[in-house]
Amino acid sequence: MSTADTEVPELLQELTLEEKSQLVHGAVDPTGTATGYLPGIERLDIPEFRLADGPMGVRAGDAESTAFPASIALSATFDPELAREQGVAMGREATARNQDAVLGPGVNLIRVPHCGRNFEYYSEDPVLTAAFAREIVGGLESEDVVATPKHFVANNQESSRASVNVDVSERALRECYLPGFKAAVDAGAGSMMTAYNSVNGEFMSDNRPLVTDVLKEEWGFDGYVVSDWFGATSTVGAANGGLDLEMPGISLEEMREMFGMETGDDDEDQVLAESEEMGDGMPDPTNTGQFADPLVDAVRSGEVPESRLDDMVRRILRQMERSGEFGDTSDDSRSEESTHQTLAKTVAARGAVLLKNHDALPLEDDTDVAIIGPAAQEARIGGGGSSEVEPPHEIPTADGIRDRTTGEATVADGIEQVEQVSFFGDGESETTESQPEPSLDEALDAAETAEVAVVVVEDAATEGADRDTLQLPGRQDELVREVASVSDDTVVVVQSSGPVELPWRDDVAAIVETWYPGQSDGDAVAAVLFGDVDASGRLPVSFAQEEAYPTSGSAATFPGEDGEVHYEEDLFVGYKHFDVADDDPIYSFGHGLSYADYTYESVAVVDERTVEITVENTSQRDGREVVQAYVRPPGTDDDRPVREFAGFDSVRVPAGETVTTTVDLADLAFSRYDDSEGWVDVDGQFELEVGRSAQDIRLTTSL
Repeated sequence: MSTADTEVPELLQELTLEEKSQLVHGAVDPTGTATGYLPGIERLDIPEFRLADGPMGVRAGDAESTAFPASIALSATFDPELAREQGVAMGREATARNQDAVLGPGVNLIRVPHCGRNFEYYSEDPVLTAAFAREIVGGLESEDVVATPKHFVANNQESSRASVNVDVSERALRECYLPGFKAAVDAGAGSMMTAYNSVNGEFMSDNRPLVTDVLKEEWGFDGYVVSDWFGATSTVGAANGGLDLEMPGISLEEMREMFGMETGDDDEDQVLAESEEMGDGMPDPTNTGQFADPLVDAVRSGEVPESRLDDMVRRILRQMERSGEFGDTSDDSRSEESTHQTLAKTVAARGAVLLKNHDALPLEDDTDVAIIGPAAQEARIGGGGSSEVEPPHEIPTADGIRDRTTGEATVADGIEQVEQVSFFGDGESETTESQPEPSLDEALDAAETAEVAVVVVEDAATEGADRDTLQLPGRQDELVREVASVSDDTVVVVQSSGPVELPWRDDVAAIVETWYPGQSDGDAVAAVLFGDVDASGRLPVSFAQEEAYPTSGSAATFPGEDGEVHYEEDLFVGYKHFDVADDDPIYSFGHGLSYADYTYESVAVVDERTVEITVENTSQRDGREVVQAYVRPPGTDDDRPVREFAGFDSVRVPAGETVTTTVDLADLAFSRYDDSEGWVDVDGQFELEVGRSAQDIRLTTSL
């Protein structure tokens, strides 16, 4: 029997009611390093417990940490082994910074292309999302750090996220929005964070059908459920609904200190007014302290059984025990962080997607390059919000390209810098008055003179707000068009949080989507442009015209009307929508070109959930191919997608060689959820499609 099996029950016997309450709501961290903090109980040797922001690096106060690429860039590698490595690295860095839990990964489905937080999520597809959630959670937990998947569930937009009610079918929840969380639980996640929004009429912090019935009882989740910050909307409803830990749970006085406000007669109104100025995506910061004195009163009155409070405390203590908090947890993994820097670069390079290439890439070593656009002057670390990390160093795109070429490199902004939207909704530009006004003519002269013009463009995304449009902000589209008019070899590097419109795509020679590459931005981008690595990234989301997405049809589907958003598309998210609408996106889910050429030789069915696929590299350069498997269901059932992504493998294929890889197919693609019967296997003969994307199928067979 483990120490956890014996010590936690004994501690529960010793704790007073007030001490139990102290362990289920947050306090202010005296070190100022943690996002969330539990002070522990000194008389019983229950230690402090610290929760650090994620999911793209460990955010622990002012401490520097590896700034990994955006989560969407990680999933674009289609290589979950890299997610495992990143989880391990983040776990070690969390421990080295005295943090016990990481608030990540973000596993919400990318339903809305405008969502300001898409860069923190993995995909529009539940199978791909689940694969990455499983591995990054496994990596974190292997280092005895508590992983906290978020935001449970259906938090798919930032607009009105703290108040909107999501009207979604049980089947869509089960088949689309819950699989990523289920995979995280199966991988051993010790915690789960609830979303701000309501689902089918119940705030997620109070949502007993999903938090208790599904998460805890049906899935067997034995960790603790924590609210998003200021997201606990009640005391009795939240406790009885299954919430175990309220964050931050601080007093009004502590809140004033957090927000830098002065004491006044109307403190609560003042705090609320400050919050409202930040935008409708912000929670109400006066909504706090639900699990402090009010919970003690509710237990004493019988509204909340003390057995429920015991369960809350037990779940938290078990995770402390399981992660070694009751022992000596001192560790310093900083000596390994040079390998974490290398991993960050690898993920960024492998996650870059070559959308288009008309013989412009890869560049020769001695290419004369004009690097155009103000976005090239800074490393794109990430979007705004709680995922922001302070890296030990950062490499702007222009610096990486300039260092890589042996030819001449010139840099010109051409246009003014794009305003990056802050977490609090205000526009903020890094440009200072001392800098000269950008000259478009200067940029065009540089582009015309150079052999290749590389234009770097970016969007502006943040937690707390959705993008108004999928168009690039500012004059960036104009810049690309103008450069393309003077340079036949124009290469566009897109650094975006998700899908963006590319109205000039027919005018340029090549397009590379690099998402938010993190601290190694310049080195990773240069490695892809010059062919130091094969272009092997694939799109985890569909790129289409703004009006073509199912959430663009009406305000009812996004951002909502009268406080409700209706998931009218049901199962048909992303590529599934484009299939059933018979409307081709600009670049499909799974799309990505390569510097090598591949022939798909054969597919063989091993059993009902396993296939073997043989691929030949017919080029003279080594490459990495992402083999993708889709299944078409039997019959003509109109309520099922035309095809579903079922499995994949990122496989290295040396020049001139043939490789056979085994692909496991997800059960999700062969079953459906019925409101009355639960999960039901779909009978009949499936068609298996193997190819390079949802719209580039090379082989078919029957299952």
